[in-house]
Amino acid sequence: MASVAHRNITRAVHRHRRLSKQGLLERAFTFAFRGLVYAQIWEDPDVDMEALAITPDSHVVTIASGGCNVLSYLTADPARITAVDLNTAHIALNRLKLAAAGALPDHDAFHRFFARADCRENVSAYRQFVAPVLDDATRRYWEGRDFTGRRRIGGFARGIYKHGLLGRFIGAAHLLARLHGVNPRRMLDAQSLDEQRAIFEAELAPVFDSAFTRWLTSQPASLFGLGIPPAQYEALAGDERMDSVLKARLEKLACGFDLKDNYFAVQAFGRGYAGGEGPLPPYLQAGNHQAVVERAGRVDVRHVNFTDFLASQEAGSVDRYVLLDAQDWMDDAQLNALWAQITRTARRGARVLFRTAGEPSILPGRVDDAMLSRWDYRAEESLDLTARDRSAIYGGVHLYVRKDA
Repeated sequence: MASVAHRNITRAVHRHRRLSKQGLLERAFTFAFRGLVYAQIWEDPDVDMEALAITPDSHVVTIASGGCNVLSYLTADPARITAVDLNTAHIALNRLKLAAAGALPDHDAFHRFFARADCRENVSAYRQFVAPVLDDATRRYWEGRDFTGRRRIGGFARGIYKHGLLGRFIGAAHLLARLHGVNPRRMLDAQSLDEQRAIFEAELAPVFDSAFTRWLTSQPASLFGLGIPPAQYEALAGDERMDSVLKARLEKLACGFDLKDNYFAVQAFGRGYAGGEGPLPPYLQAGNHQAVVERAGRVDVRHVNFTDFLASQEAGSVDRYVLLDAQDWMDDAQLNALWAQITRTARRGARVLFRTAGEPSILPGRVDDAMLSRWDYRAEESLDLTARDRSAIYGGVHLYVRKDA
């Protein structure tokens, strides 16, 4: 199964000859993407749930990624969620979270496991409560060993959010800042938006002015840790230098929202959920715990390509689609194949939500006009959603709604 999934990832990413510069970059990315990438998903679930307008009869199909949003969508009370992914580590993480929601004795244990995620008690709780209810493949993954020889489940005793490709990328960014005499954790000392901006402008912004930072960020491989393949790197940069783009995105993360309400910023600057006492995604909040526990059985996690899954479904059977930024990876043929299945399976009034590295929607001029004309692009809503997305890394959040006709 893992080899099949890896072939699917290579089909999505590989566009150039093996020994060309771009071809080598593409193959380096797919090699890096084989393990855990996102211990925490980097899209704002509050923005998602507002855009999706989930109802009690909704069938939501979403890319699983780190699972935070999948479980958070349960708080909106959908009929069911199908979470698909090509990454075996993400599949295992989603299944672990869902099993833990039902198996751990209370919210305190669930909070300790996924909000603190750095306690030895988590490994004991895994063995006592969670492991017995896991499927064999998921249990083998978590009890297997990583490239350092340690059992993967031990990551929840050492700070799981420091692990994975994204966790290591954030760690490398902290190291780069420290080489410039700056500690990113200083952002968490701010008590107001004015203080946040003052610290950012005085301490973090100058890091992007160094020649080394400009050179480093000009290398596509430097952003593999964000899950950005070479093709998406080009879309993210656009006509600007990458250091300028990243500086602007980090400025929004650091200054655009009160840090007391933005767990993405706390993760980026503090490398965790501030001991579990800071802001949290919906699925980890105490007030939502019972709903998550009671509704976890509504989630079906599938190790399959999004388009292939839709092709196996009946016409008019899906209400909500969440594509994250996956379309940035796709060529025109893949985009049209995906949207053909979305359009076929969409019920009247269905909604599609996705993000892009650049600002504009990537669909016009690439997806067949006759097919795209069956969808209403909510341009003003998309701009508003983009502005309020606390994750701050994406250029655009885009909402399409199926027309009634």
